[in-house]
Amino acid sequence: MDCNDWSDKQHFLPNGKSLRIMIANFATMKELIEYILQFGNLNKQQIDLITSKATEKELHEDDYFVEAGKLFNQVVFILDGILRICYYNNKGEEITKYFIDENHLFANPYKGEPMTEYIQAVTDCKLIIFSQQDWDELSNTIVGWNDITNKIFQKGLVEKMDRRSSLVSEDATTRYLTFLEKFPTLANRVPLSYVASYLGITQQSLSRIRKNIR
Repeated sequence: MDCNDWSDKQHFLPNGKSLRIMIANFATMKELIEYILQFGNLNKQQIDLITSKATEKELHEDDYFVEAGKLFNQVVFILDGILRICYYNNKGEEITKYFIDENHLFANPYKGEPMTEYIQAVTDCKLIIFSQQDWDELSNTIVGWNDITNKIFQKGLVEKMDRRSSLVSEDATTRYLTFLEKFPTLANRVPLSYVASYLGITQQSLSRIRKNIR
């Protein structure tokens, strides 16, 4: 077969699925499984069960994944892209509370309660999603699953506290420098207005800080 045939034609398996799509899906799930295996061991049967419960979702830049007032009972892994958590204060100002980037698993700690914040795509995003029902099934079926996921969520909580600790008492320049240190892949991918909001300063102040440290 000529190599060009692969790019010009769709190749289908007997079940009608595109071989190219299946290979892409395998690569996608491989990233998720490699991430989970950092926190514990799984056998092939358990891995197959996890991948069978996962679904993929793509968001375009500025799309809302969840809106305030809606329920969010899913578990999400970010394969590609950046999400932000934001809300409106009592003055009607939009505030960026936090960013979540690639290779992070997250969920709503207040399941069953309507969201008070928004989750929005800062960039185009590719996500892997588990419904609460499927996540519970994994918990009830895979021995040690809760230990693995507790380690994942605990790591995420510690990282979040570490990333946000500098926002409490440091001056604006130090907060920005710490942001660059704690979010090394975000600086050139996130609008300055979102970064300024996260740091609790105006966009004009952030522009001055960026100019002064160059």
